[in-house]
Amino acid sequence: MASEVLQKTRRINKTLQTSGGSSVSFELLAGSLGEVLNANVYVLSSKGKILGLYLNDEADSSVVEEEDTNQKMFPKEYNKSLLKINETLDNLTGEEVLKLFPDEHGRLEKYTTIVPILGSGQRLGTLVLSRYNDNFTDDDLVISEYSATVIGLEVLRALSEELEIEMRKKAVVQMAIGTLSYSELEAVEHIFDELNGKEGLLVASKIADRVGITRSVIVNALRKFESAGVIESRSLGMKGTHIKILNDKLIPELKKVKNSN
Repeated sequence: MASEVLQKTRRINKTLQTSGGSSVSFELLAGSLGEVLNANVYVLSSKGKILGLYLNDEADSSVVEEEDTNQKMFPKEYNKSLLKINETLDNLTGEEVLKLFPDEHGRLEKYTTIVPILGSGQRLGTLVLSRYNDNFTDDDLVISEYSATVIGLEVLRALSEELEIEMRKKAVVQMAIGTLSYSELEAVEHIFDELNGKEGLLVASKIADRVGITRSVIVNALRKFESAGVIESRSLGMKGTHIKILNDKLIPELKKVKNSN
């Protein structure tokens, strides 16, 4: 008969297997871990952002929500304290908890365990677990540290994918800029200086007159960018052309070209 720790680990592994090779849901992973350990589980990024959350005690949460972004976060001071912890701290209670979380006066009887999430020599986040009544056993800690390792690998994979996407977007912009003639490049520099944001309305004839180029140069430049998928344009007749930037690398790359000339 499989041991209890093995059974619990298998339950967490099922969550990983359901991902089918795609990115693992930190929310699902937190849920699986919370259920097998009967605990609150917080999966935090290095900035304190909540990547995954499971509340065994619904009214017992230290999560705050930023008004501007609606992003769930751990309080900044709490996260700052967590990042100073470099190895697992288990079964903290009372004053030990208050040192990390000064406002948790009403929850001092809870057992709290902190597991750093590491990967490639970097601090990627923190796994926080807490529950009442029962302390965390050695088996619980094995499962928690295993989960933290899995989370670390997934964070690294997500960062790698994000970097790949950013590099691809940058390459597309550079290729699009490379197709422009000198006059077209001059035209788009003026267009996007005037745009002053990610989208707006422009009158090509006015820009052409001011810069001293033909309207067709502007139209050709915009067509090339649209073909490359870096912008979206829509003619509004006499009112002008509505332009929307689809690739956020466009403006920085144009500035680089402008500064290098």
